[in-house]
Amino acid sequence: MKQNKRVFLIVLDSVGIGEMPDAAAYGDEGSNTVYAASKSPHFSAPNLQRLGLFNIEGAKAEGYGPVEQPAGTVMRLKELSKGKDTTTGHWELAGIISAEPMPVFPEGFPDELLGELSAAAGRKILCNRPYSGTQVIRDYGRQHCEGGALIVYTSADSVLQIAAHEDVVPVEELYGICEKARKICAGKWGVGRIIARPFSGSYPDYVRTPRRHDYSLTPPRRTMLDILKHEGCTVAAVGKIHDIFAGKGITEFVRTANNAEGVERTLEYMRKDFTGICFTNLVDFDMLYGHRNDVDGYAEALTYFDRKLPELMENLREDDILMITADHGCDPSTPSTDHSREYVPLLMYGKKIRGGINLGTRDGFGTVAATVLDYFGLERGVEGTSVLQMCQ
Repeated sequence: MKQNKRVFLIVLDSVGIGEMPDAAAYGDEGSNTVYAASKSPHFSAPNLQRLGLFNIEGAKAEGYGPVEQPAGTVMRLKELSKGKDTTTGHWELAGIISAEPMPVFPEGFPDELLGELSAAAGRKILCNRPYSGTQVIRDYGRQHCEGGALIVYTSADSVLQIAAHEDVVPVEELYGICEKARKICAGKWGVGRIIARPFSGSYPDYVRTPRRHDYSLTPPRRTMLDILKHEGCTVAAVGKIHDIFAGKGITEFVRTANNAEGVERTLEYMRKDFTGICFTNLVDFDMLYGHRNDVDGYAEALTYFDRKLPELMENLREDDILMITADHGCDPSTPSTDHSREYVPLLMYGKKIRGGINLGTRDGFGTVAATVLDYFGLERGVEGTSVLQMCQ
């Protein structure tokens, strides 16, 4: 393996580019996250356009279209896993297809599960319903602060979320409770993520703090991260990547508070010497704007990333590849506040990557995993097909 080969894989969390053929089965017919954001006057994406985003089938935007000679190799990816959640999407990007969807609890969690959780935490439980994360602390925050009971809620995704005021349940205690919840939530209760949701403030002006922490299931099989780590490569995780993979296959990590910090930490890795991958998740698109149906906020986040894109591209070295993709959609213009079943883009750029190549639609997010491993000359052993030879 050649030393100093590096891949910078950036997941624009929820930046989908149009409904998949089975979107109606998920209640997502007509979703197109990027197009929805582009209708905002705050949307600007000239650099993504030059890279080739709008040359991809389905990737449309108000005022933007394909360019004659994209700077990168582009394609759209079709998810093969069952589901539209963060964990499933990221696992498939890393080479695992999930044949069965992770369990969801649209009516709330069963009494047996809550009983075990309450006993383990030593606290009572409030809510137990699907809820907006900002609305749930508004509706239950005062009761929580008065009695100390945990606010437990879910969404359309496979998650169990626990909200607690930092002055009532110290953050470290909340993290410990979530670790216990992760052990309890296995088998038929095996949700993709347990999420600690600390908040602060006074009624009615409660606000979530940036000390969120995710506790994911451990990937059931080997991923590209495990293979790279086994071969002595650096596997650096930026943002919530470490949490999504439960630390498996990661050699070093840094958590981030927002997209801006995620981009800056990625740029810092670009200035370091290593052989391997820097895997970054930029979560604000999904967490702050998609789930809150904030079209303008989503547009502003895409505009910020577009402004930073030239700096990311300019910091690439001779043997670096930049890969930009997503894990699902979250159309901020639809009545739903949940993820949407969409195709995702894959944009590849670097001195080793030819520009002007459009590979159409590829089956499986695992295209990313297989291509990364192929670049390092490693046995793939993941569920995906490399496109490396088509774009070099």
